[in-house]
Amino acid sequence: MDMWWKVGLVLVMCSGLTSSEAREGHRDLSPRSMMLRVPVETLDFGFVPSVVYETHAYYEPGPIGVLFHTVHAFLYVVQPNPFPKDLIVKMVQQNMGGIKGNDYKKAIYYELGFIVLTALGVIFVLFVPIVGLCFCVCRCCENCGGEMHQRQKKNGDCLRGFYMATLITTSVFLAVGVMVAYAANQNITNQIKSTRRFVSTNIRDLKSFANYTPAQIDYLSAQYTTAKNKVLSDLDNIGTLLGGQIHNQLEREVVPALDNALRMTTAMRESKEALESVTTSLEILQEGTGRLQDSLQSERASLSNTLNDPACSNGDVTHTCNSIRGTLSQLALSANFHGLPEVEAPLANLDAVLKTDLSNIVQKGYSSFNDTPRLVREQTKEIVSEVKGLLDKSGGEIIGFTKMFPLEPALENFTKFLTESQKNIEAYYPQIDQLDFYRWIGCVVICCMVVLVLAFNFLGLLCGSCGYDKNATPTTRGCLSNTGGNLLMASVGFSFIFSWVLMGVVVTSFVVGGNIEKLVCEPLANRQIFKIIDTPYMVHPAKKNFLPGMLFQDPNIDLTVGSMYRDCYENNGLYSALQLETKFNFNKFLNATVYNPELTKIFNSVNVDLKGMFLLEQEGKNHLVDFANTGIGDIDYQAYLTEVNKGVTVVDLLSYANELEAQADQLPRGALENALKGHASSIRQIHKEQVVPMEQAMGTLSQSIKLLQKTSRELPIKVTNVLNAIEAVEYLIANNASHVVKQETDKFIKNIMGYFSQYTEWVKHSLEMEVAQCKPISNIIDSLEIVACSFIVDSVNTFWFGLGGCCLLLIPSIIMSVKLAKFYRRMDTEDVFDDYPSYDTMRWYPRASAPPRQPDW
Repeated sequence: MDMWWKVGLVLVMCSGLTSSEAREGHRDLSPRSMMLRVPVETLDFGFVPSVVYETHAYYEPGPIGVLFHTVHAFLYVVQPNPFPKDLIVKMVQQNMGGIKGNDYKKAIYYELGFIVLTALGVIFVLFVPIVGLCFCVCRCCENCGGEMHQRQKKNGDCLRGFYMATLITTSVFLAVGVMVAYAANQNITNQIKSTRRFVSTNIRDLKSFANYTPAQIDYLSAQYTTAKNKVLSDLDNIGTLLGGQIHNQLEREVVPALDNALRMTTAMRESKEALESVTTSLEILQEGTGRLQDSLQSERASLSNTLNDPACSNGDVTHTCNSIRGTLSQLALSANFHGLPEVEAPLANLDAVLKTDLSNIVQKGYSSFNDTPRLVREQTKEIVSEVKGLLDKSGGEIIGFTKMFPLEPALENFTKFLTESQKNIEAYYPQIDQLDFYRWIGCVVICCMVVLVLAFNFLGLLCGSCGYDKNATPTTRGCLSNTGGNLLMASVGFSFIFSWVLMGVVVTSFVVGGNIEKLVCEPLANRQIFKIIDTPYMVHPAKKNFLPGMLFQDPNIDLTVGSMYRDCYENNGLYSALQLETKFNFNKFLNATVYNPELTKIFNSVNVDLKGMFLLEQEGKNHLVDFANTGIGDIDYQAYLTEVNKGVTVVDLLSYANELEAQADQLPRGALENALKGHASSIRQIHKEQVVPMEQAMGTLSQSIKLLQKTSRELPIKVTNVLNAIEAVEYLIANNASHVVKQETDKFIKNIMGYFSQYTEWVKHSLEMEVAQCKPISNIIDSLEIVACSFIVDSVNTFWFGLGGCCLLLIPSIIMSVKLAKFYRRMDTEDVFDDYPSYDTMRWYPRASAPPRQPDW
């Protein structure tokens, strides 16, 4: 078994561990904490090839489990004390220097229940043969019920019924006890055959364990490619990823400045359009003013001539004509557009500025800024190629490291060893079956001793009950009844012969099986036994922990059998169960390989220079300055607004025409009325054809003047702000952008190294949980527990439990058989009763002799 542990636990994962330490010594470099940051994107490394083990180390005894639980309860009554871990540890350790008397007292106190029952059993073994011999001698002397005479009693039938019922009950319990013993005996034979299944499945599981482990390790090393490919993908897209992040960080300052500059080009175009509109509107108004003035003068003269008509001198008409004549002066111009300043000079200056396309210059700034990813890609081209070379080198080192140990040959030898061991074990199966057959025969013979007693009991009861005649006297009982009594006495004889032998078997198996159950099986079931094994310096006074001392020759490693069993029971990896990181720290190797100092140095040397980026050329800046100096601010906007606000004419011509027409309606019908209405119509025509276009031109002029006034008022501040913002951003890019570049570069490097961090964490988790899952080791321990305790010890304990009950029941069986046989056997003499003539009472002859002969017989 030691060979199995050595090969199964050591060769699988520990081959060449000592040589790995020297190789890892110069690689023990702790990666910077900044490189352990988990990236945003989670990598998918797939699933480690898993193996499904066949062994199910679980046993359900079935109906016989009730008997097992009964025996456990009995043993708990016999031995209710808790497992004496401290006492056993102390005694084992003191055994090396002598056991003290106080420890013996504690051990005796713990075993007190077993000692008492064993002593009673020994007394039974010693005294039963003696009692049986004395009983036989006594009966031969016609004592102890040996006299063939039965005294008549009034309650004889009641006694016979009581003895018979008690013997039947005792015999039934005897039969139950012997069936329990036989069932336990047969269970051992049945379960021994099941043991072969455990052997077969455990060995197959160990082979699967050995066969899958290399593939699992290869899968771990191969998944480095997943992390490497992701890193290479990010490096290939470094322009988009790193340059894009730098662009996004600077965008908050750069884009608003360029947008403001671009809006200035719109202001230039709007200003030019406004100046052109002012020029056009002014020309229209100056030309219209001349024509309108001529029209109004002509209409005023014509109306004046009409009012000089003689008809206006008649009575009521005179007042109306005078009223109209008094308003003739209102038919005149109000605004004078000929005196307004010209805007030709500012318009010419603005045309000169717009000859150069400022928007194109700003778009060049946009393009230069948006070209940041390409700039980053070009400046990091050499770094990317160097990193790719180092990643390929690290991947080769990882694969080479997993191949440098002779793991596969060791596992192959281990598989061959398992195959040979299985053949050797199977070669013993016939011998085991033969020995089990002999054991089964021996136990059946022991059970047959009780069965023989039972057979005589039941036959005696059957014959005695069937042949019994209550009218027959003891000396005249029939042959069948006499046979029943003889059979009962035969059962008494065999009981004396076999009971002490049976009790000897019971005591022996009780002492052995009971103590194994309490000291081995129960502690193994609740894992208390591991605490004894794992007690420091338990096995050797110079070795703290025996398991690492046996496996790694290093007893100071904090590795215990209990912790290894728990990890294997949970189907964790052997790397975690045996704490192989203390000898074979694969994670340290990965960290030293993945977080290579050269790789760190290369990443730290990443530097992106944005000093060559120009957002706005000097020509564009000059154009902004020229725009501010075009003279728009020198225009007399107030003069324009004053004339525009005056209106075209002194009076509204439509209102004047309506009033004139209303006054004409007040005149008598005639030529004067018609003439005045004709003048009203002419005035409306002048308003429609001349005043309305001029009013529209005045509205356009007003809007253009207000726009130019607003632009001229805000223009110097806007131009100054735009130029200052552009210069500030260019200064930021030229002098302070290195901070932004460094910050984003660090983030990019953290993401890159985060992929490796994911890989190392995944490898660590896989080694601890999924690679070389050691469930077969815990299955072996559990299988041994099932075979030794559930199959054998429980059955042995159930066997002596049933057999011990039979031994105890033989005592009342003996007593009842002797008593009952008196009622079935044919007696030699009997009690008689006679009536004498001279006496009034019956005479009793108590002696066992024939009554005296009377004279009248």
